[in-house]
Amino acid sequence: MRIALLTDGIFPYVIGGMQKHSYYLTRFFVELGLDVSLFHCVTEGKIPSEEQVRSDLQIPESSNFKSICIRFPKGNKLPGHYLRSSYLYSIQQAEKVKQETAFDFIYSKGFSAWALLAEKQKGKFNTPIGIKFHGYEMYQTPPNLKAKLQYLMLRGPVKFCNQTADVVFSYGGKITPIIESLGVPKKRIIEIPSGIESTWLNQEARKVKPEGSAKKLLFLGRYERRKGIEELNHVLSKVLDQVAFSIEFIGPIPQSKQIKHDRVHYHGKIMDQQRIKEIMDACDVLVTPSHSEGMPNVIMEGMARSMAIIATDVGAVPIQVDEHNGWRIQAANENELEAVLTALDELSSAHLHILQIASKQKVVDLFQWEDVSKSTLSAIQTFLLSHAKDTKE
Repeated sequence: MRIALLTDGIFPYVIGGMQKHSYYLTRFFVELGLDVSLFHCVTEGKIPSEEQVRSDLQIPESSNFKSICIRFPKGNKLPGHYLRSSYLYSIQQAEKVKQETAFDFIYSKGFSAWALLAEKQKGKFNTPIGIKFHGYEMYQTPPNLKAKLQYLMLRGPVKFCNQTADVVFSYGGKITPIIESLGVPKKRIIEIPSGIESTWLNQEARKVKPEGSAKKLLFLGRYERRKGIEELNHVLSKVLDQVAFSIEFIGPIPQSKQIKHDRVHYHGKIMDQQRIKEIMDACDVLVTPSHSEGMPNVIMEGMARSMAIIATDVGAVPIQVDEHNGWRIQAANENELEAVLTALDELSSAHLHILQIASKQKVVDLFQWEDVSKSTLSAIQTFLLSHAKDTKE
């Protein structure tokens, strides 16, 4: 099968959850023996050669793989610049796709296939297209007025892409109802969770902490309003002098947003995965108080390292976190976050250990990329058989 993967960036050239998902999807599709053409971009720096991409994605020279990389168009600062740049990018990618030998299926991330979908609507392009918008944040609760206005601008193009695509990929959870609300029939929605590479699973079993010892929390992510750092900081400033736990931060958190306290530590941005694993192993609970999400990789990584999870009830997080491995709270609800942090401080080490072990087991059972990629391929094959039958009729 010949597949085109269209994405607005791939790890390690562009950083983000969607880009990490593209990285693994590409790698494991190639491992499954597919003929994969990757259409991607960089926002800055040198455009990587195909040889470099093969090396960074760990793709053997003998594999049927091609990298087509361009630079993402730079926009100005006027409202809607991201949408304009995304449409221009999709036009360039459409031309690149049409220059290649015909594909059996196109798997597109975000707005990457926008121009191709416009052609499909007019009957000028016939290759089946499946799309994936990861979080549908524009249909979730915005953290402020600025985000609300940005979300409103995104909704029209997102709705068009969803309605025009042959199939729409969803993480499930609260994501599927959003897609259905856009007018996409259930039969055109394919639910596939995200995953994590098995190398993330810690090989040594996490030990039970000595009863009464202080717990250690972790926040990992970039500074962005929707990630809920403001709410977390506000709650921490209220409870830190009343609890025993400490908290670590990984990510480029501005100094103006850093708490000055002897039990709060900032590591800054870390790219070394081994170092991130070491810090996760030294911490007990991952905190992700986001206003909106898709299916966060960071939660998957924390679960794989046997961490209990505190997360907001958004996106596909309900698939990852439940009462067996942590706590789900309402987004932007500081009272709920404060109550969970206070209760966590008093939680027995034995109970905490049960949550931690359940996290890892959930990844083993449901969220390994080796299995997720096979499920994705199987779903595509099933769709193509049905599509071919419908076309003949």
